Amino acid sequence: MFAKLKPKSEFSRNVLTLMTGTTIAQAIPIAISPILTRIYTPEDFGVFALYMSVASILSVMATGRYELAIMLPKKDEDAINIVALSLIISFLVSFIALSIVFFFNASITTLLGNPEISSWLYFIPLSVLLTGIYQSFNYWSNRKKQYKRLATSRVVQSGTTASSNLAMGFSGFGSGGLIGSSLLGQGVATFVLGRIIFKEDRNRFGNIKRLKIFALGRRYISFLTVNLPHTFLNVLSSNFPVLLISYFFGNLVTGFYSISNRVIVAPIGIITNSYGQVFLQHISSSTVSQKEKEFFFTKTVYRILGYSFVPFLLLFFFLPQLFQTIFGENWIEAGIYGQILIPMLYFRFVGSIVSSVTVVYNQQQKALKIEIINTLLRIFALIIGGIEADIILGLILFSLFSIFVTIYRLFWYFEVVKGEHCGY
Repeated sequence: MFAKLKPKSEFSRNVLTLMTGTTIAQAIPIAISPILTRIYTPEDFGVFALYMSVASILSVMATGRYELAIMLPKKDEDAINIVALSLIISFLVSFIALSIVFFFNASITTLLGNPEISSWLYFIPLSVLLTGIYQSFNYWSNRKKQYKRLATSRVVQSGTTASSNLAMGFSGFGSGGLIGSSLLGQGVATFVLGRIIFKEDRNRFGNIKRLKIFALGRRYISFLTVNLPHTFLNVLSSNFPVLLISYFFGNLVTGFYSISNRVIVAPIGIITNSYGQVFLQHISSSTVSQKEKEFFFTKTVYRILGYSFVPFLLLFFFLPQLFQTIFGENWIEAGIYGQILIPMLYFRFVGSIVSSVTVVYNQQQKALKIEIINTLLRIFALIIGGIEADIILGLILFSLFSIFVTIYRLFWYFEVVKGEHCGY
């Protein structure tokens, strides 16, 4: 009986492996959220959201985006040299970030408009470093189809972060408990994944050569010069709401917004990351024909649009009531923010999973131009809301602009796959 339920295709089995781990990983923070909203204040979540937004924006530069190139070489000895390159860049970027924070802390704090973030800025370089190392290990494991490693590391990260959140929250650490728990979760997950790689793949380390690192760095330079600015803008546009909301409306409103992200956006992001990694592995495979890739892309888009429609629709109609019931009367405002963003998240859910076609087909130049427009529109939407002192107006415009751009992207992605041009 159970054998019949087991997915037949390798792709489905790989997705299921990652999804099992990520489902557990997402269930843990959601399960403890009703407790966290009672031991941390909205203001605590506001400071934490601002910290994570700044860290996320800077973390894009952690590897120069070379971690994506780990998937592309035919030989593992080339791929392991790209892993080494990504790690070197991670340490360099983190050192630069630490120097900037050390010398310009006061200026950065003034620019962010939030004095409470000042002392926490010194921990951002550590977040950047851990992100860079983890992403390098992550893509190497993805290349080797070691999805159990990735699932294990995500569960470990989520479990460590959650237990630390509770312990520090009950001890009265405030926003520091949220920030410290996040760092601890990152650190433990990176250590676990790194230890597994060192144990199982260390025979590859002897292939790391300085000249090969430089040669591969030049070969895949477009990840640094094109993909990095594109992704930076993408992450900036995703995290800029927190920066602008914090600047215009303060920690309370930022806290409401961050909880809606924590409960809705973060789990969706974990799912898209899992599905997207397996999608990338399949569509970048040299053993899959162009016709098969076209069919696979189209089937993936329609399947995800269909399967996810009802869950997103139910969330749209009942989210405020769910927030009120689960998190308490004080958090219904967060549910309203999430409700406004649901239509945008529905389309972004699909777009994020298949966005790697721009990397595989070397269409990063146009992707960068689209992302510039997307970022400007999102910033414009929230500035209007800030000027009018109306967060609801800002979020509605933000959601609408994002929907239009994502729909355009999906049509363009199909043309990219159909066009049969790959630059590598």
